[in-house]
Amino acid sequence: MNHGILALSCLALTFTATGPAQAAKRTDSAEKVQSQNVEAERSEAASRVTTWVSQSGDNARLPYIVIDKPSAAMFLFDAKGKQLATAPVLIGIAAGDDATPGIGSKDLSEIGPAEKTTPAGRFLAKFGVAAGNQKVLWVDYATSVAIHTIPPGKPREKRRERILSRTIEDNRITFGCINVPKVAYAKIRQQFGKKGGYVYVLPDSKPIESVFPPLHAQPYLTRWRASPFASLMR
Repeated sequence: MNHGILALSCLALTFTATGPAQAAKRTDSAEKVQSQNVEAERSEAASRVTTWVSQSGDNARLPYIVIDKPSAAMFLFDAKGKQLATAPVLIGIAAGDDATPGIGSKDLSEIGPAEKTTPAGRFLAKFGVAAGNQKVLWVDYATSVAIHTIPPGKPREKRRERILSRTIEDNRITFGCINVPKVAYAKIRQQFGKKGGYVYVLPDSKPIESVFPPLHAQPYLTRWRASPFASLMR
């Protein structure tokens, strides 16, 4: 299986359009909905991860992205931990935190519904060429998971509407790739274009500490940094 083809086919699946109840929530203009999404606050889990990365320097002086799957949102930071952008994302159809072994070598027709997950974890991501000579940010090349903009696709998938909607459930549409708006993608390219960076994908169901083990110690380290003893060690 060509990894590039799978990466750019993440949204190629024909998916049933959202129902009347969800459509009724989309009465505001796309611009207003997008603004509300961009201003969304980080979830508690996303805040824990960003605090840990910032305090520990886990990003190794590289830019990084936190993908909050439960909130269908992304947060982009520069190498010094300054937040540069936040945006809604489209992710894998199936909830799940592990990629099926060997999925990167499967044909699209061989990938079952339960396999269309966006795996959780810490990934060193770099830009590379995919099908059609298009550049994507490879999050995990072995499982064909990449970050890229929304491909044209089929009108009935309503991908643009999904990414701008108030709801989260309809943001699950891809084969596993992470799709972001063009404005956010341009900022990602500016930061990751030279040396790459890290992508932290939060889990759907696994305990966050099992995906990012250093979080076990975070509460103790936070208290230590706030203690008078820590200041004496500086």
